[in-house]
Amino acid sequence: MNNDPKRPFQCDPEEEIRRARRFTSQEALARMAGPGALKGASPVPREQQAENEIASWLAAHMGDPPGALKWVLCRHLEGTELLLNNLDQPLTALTNYCSRILASDERLKDLVREADVEWGRLMSERPYFDRDDSHPHREDPYTLESVRKTLNHVLESRT
Repeated sequence: MNNDPKRPFQCDPEEEIRRARRFTSQEALARMAGPGALKGASPVPREQQAENEIASWLAAHMGDPPGALKWVLCRHLEGTELLLNNLDQPLTALTNYCSRILASDERLKDLVREADVEWGRLMSERPYFDRDDSHPHREDPYTLESVRKTLNHVLESRT
Protein backbone atom coordinates (compact mmCIF):
# COMPACT_ATOMS: atom_id res chain seq x y z
CA MET A 1 0.00 0.00 0.00
CA ASN A 2 1.02 3.54 -0.58
CA ASN A 3 1.29 5.86 2.45
CA ASP A 4 1.41 9.01 0.32
CA PRO A 5 -1.89 10.93 0.88
CA LYS A 6 -1.55 12.69 -2.51
CA ARG A 7 -1.56 9.31 -4.27
CA PRO A 8 -4.34 7.19 -2.83
CA PHE A 9 -3.40 4.10 -4.87
CA GLN A 10 -0.24 2.93 -6.55
CA CYS A 11 -0.31 2.15 -10.30
CA ASP A 12 1.56 -0.39 -12.28
CA PRO A 13 4.82 1.17 -13.66
CA GLU A 14 3.88 0.19 -17.24
CA GLU A 15 0.55 1.92 -16.85
CA GLU A 16 2.23 5.10 -15.59
CA ILE A 17 4.57 5.08 -18.59
CA ARG A 18 1.66 4.61 -21.00
CA ARG A 19 -0.24 7.49 -19.42
CA ALA A 20 2.72 9.82 -19.96
CA ARG A 21 3.04 8.90 -23.66
CA ARG A 22 1.00 10.26 -26.50
CA PHE A 23 -1.14 7.48 -28.02
CA THR A 24 -0.45 6.85 -31.74
CA SER A 25 -1.92 4.60 -34.41
CA GLN A 26 1.36 2.64 -34.49
CA GLU A 27 1.01 1.89 -30.82
CA ALA A 28 -2.60 0.80 -31.32
CA LEU A 29 -1.52 -1.66 -34.03
CA ALA A 30 1.29 -2.96 -31.83
CA ARG A 31 -1.14 -3.52 -28.96
CA MET A 32 -3.58 -5.31 -31.28
CA ALA A 33 -0.83 -7.64 -32.49
CA GLY A 34 0.03 -8.49 -28.92
CA PRO A 35 3.34 -8.99 -27.17
CA GLY A 36 6.00 -10.74 -29.17
CA ALA A 37 4.15 -10.46 -32.47
CA LEU A 38 7.35 -9.89 -34.40
CA LYS A 39 9.73 -11.93 -32.29
CA GLY A 40 11.87 -14.03 -34.57
CA ALA A 41 10.01 -13.02 -37.70
CA SER A 42 10.82 -10.40 -40.27
CA PRO A 43 8.32 -7.57 -40.69
CA VAL A 44 9.03 -7.80 -44.44
CA PRO A 45 6.58 -10.16 -46.18
CA ARG A 46 8.12 -13.36 -47.56
CA GLU A 47 7.11 -12.45 -51.12
CA GLN A 48 8.95 -9.12 -50.85
CA GLN A 49 12.01 -10.88 -49.41
CA ALA A 50 12.05 -13.22 -52.41
CA GLU A 51 11.74 -10.31 -54.85
CA ASN A 52 14.57 -8.50 -53.06
CA GLU A 53 16.77 -11.59 -53.22
CA ILE A 54 16.26 -11.83 -56.99
CA ALA A 55 17.01 -8.11 -57.48
CA SER A 56 20.16 -8.36 -55.36
CA TRP A 57 21.38 -11.45 -57.17
CA LEU A 58 20.80 -9.86 -60.57
CA ALA A 59 22.61 -6.68 -59.52
CA ALA A 60 25.62 -8.72 -58.39
CA HIS A 61 25.77 -11.31 -61.18
CA MET A 62 24.21 -9.88 -64.33
CA GLY A 63 26.22 -7.61 -66.59
CA ASP A 64 23.64 -4.91 -67.21
CA PRO A 65 25.22 -1.47 -66.70
CA PRO A 66 22.11 0.54 -67.66
CA GLY A 67 20.01 -1.68 -65.36
CA ALA A 68 16.88 -1.69 -67.51
CA LEU A 69 16.89 -5.43 -68.17
CA LYS A 70 17.26 -6.14 -64.46
CA TRP A 71 14.22 -3.98 -63.68
CA VAL A 72 12.15 -5.61 -66.41
CA LEU A 73 13.02 -9.11 -65.18
CA CYS A 74 12.15 -8.18 -61.60
CA ARG A 75 8.88 -6.58 -62.67
CA HIS A 76 7.92 -9.66 -64.71
CA LEU A 77 8.51 -11.94 -61.73
CA GLU A 78 6.68 -9.81 -59.12
CA GLY A 79 3.70 -11.67 -57.73
CA THR A 80 3.79 -14.42 -60.35
CA GLU A 81 2.75 -17.96 -59.61
CA LEU A 82 6.28 -18.99 -60.55
CA LEU A 83 7.68 -16.84 -57.72
CA LEU A 84 4.93 -17.66 -55.22
CA ASN A 85 5.59 -21.38 -55.71
CA ASN A 86 9.30 -20.84 -55.01
CA LEU A 87 9.36 -18.37 -52.11
CA ASP A 88 11.99 -20.44 -50.31
CA GLN A 89 14.14 -20.61 -53.47
CA PRO A 90 13.45 -17.43 -55.45
CA LEU A 91 16.49 -17.90 -57.68
CA THR A 92 14.88 -21.10 -58.95
CA ALA A 93 11.95 -18.96 -60.10
CA LEU A 94 14.41 -16.65 -61.88
CA THR A 95 16.12 -19.61 -63.58
CA ASN A 96 12.79 -21.06 -64.73
CA TYR A 97 11.65 -17.67 -66.02
CA CYS A 98 14.86 -17.14 -68.02
CA SER A 99 14.50 -20.63 -69.50
CA ARG A 100 10.93 -19.85 -70.57
CA ILE A 101 12.01 -16.62 -72.24
CA LEU A 102 14.87 -18.31 -74.10
CA ALA A 103 12.56 -21.09 -75.29
CA SER A 104 10.37 -18.65 -77.26
CA ASP A 105 11.59 -16.12 -79.81
CA GLU A 106 8.39 -14.11 -79.38
CA ARG A 107 8.83 -13.87 -75.60
CA LEU A 108 12.46 -12.88 -76.11
CA LYS A 109 11.45 -10.13 -78.59
CA ASP A 110 8.86 -8.81 -76.13
CA LEU A 111 11.42 -8.78 -73.31
CA VAL A 112 13.96 -6.93 -75.50
CA ARG A 113 11.34 -4.39 -76.51
CA GLU A 114 10.36 -3.79 -72.90
CA ALA A 115 14.02 -3.44 -71.88
CA ASP A 116 14.48 -0.89 -74.69
CA VAL A 117 11.47 1.10 -73.46
CA GLU A 118 12.74 1.01 -69.87
CA TRP A 119 16.22 2.06 -71.02
CA GLY A 120 14.71 4.98 -72.94
CA ARG A 121 12.80 6.07 -69.85
CA LEU A 122 15.85 5.77 -67.59
CA MET A 123 18.14 7.63 -69.99
CA SER A 124 15.52 10.12 -71.22
CA GLU A 125 16.35 9.07 -74.76
CA ARG A 126 14.51 7.55 -77.66
CA PRO A 127 14.99 3.77 -77.49
CA TYR A 128 16.48 1.76 -80.33
CA PHE A 129 14.09 -1.03 -81.28
CA ASP A 130 15.19 -4.12 -83.20
CA ARG A 131 13.68 -4.47 -86.65
CA ASP A 132 13.36 -7.73 -88.56
CA ASP A 133 14.52 -6.16 -91.82
CA SER A 134 17.74 -4.50 -90.59
CA HIS A 135 20.76 -4.88 -88.33
CA PRO A 136 20.49 -3.57 -84.77
CA HIS A 137 21.56 0.01 -84.10
CA ARG A 138 25.20 0.08 -82.98
CA GLU A 139 24.34 2.02 -79.79
CA ASP A 140 21.41 -0.21 -78.81
CA PRO A 141 22.24 -1.73 -75.40
CA TYR A 142 19.48 -4.36 -75.71
CA THR A 143 19.43 -6.42 -78.89
CA LEU A 144 18.01 -9.90 -79.31
CA GLU A 145 21.50 -11.38 -79.26
CA SER A 146 22.78 -9.34 -76.30
CA VAL A 147 19.72 -10.20 -74.16
CA ARG A 148 19.90 -13.86 -75.21
CA LYS A 149 23.57 -13.89 -74.19
CA THR A 150 22.79 -12.19 -70.86
CA LEU A 151 19.98 -14.63 -70.03
CA ASN A 152 22.21 -17.58 -70.93
CA HIS A 153 24.84 -16.13 -68.60
CA VAL A 154 22.21 -15.96 -65.83
CA LEU A 155 21.40 -19.64 -66.40
CA GLU A 156 25.07 -20.63 -66.44
CA SER A 157 25.72 -18.69 -63.23
CA ARG A 158 22.87 -20.49 -61.51
CA THR A 159 24.08 -24.02 -62.39
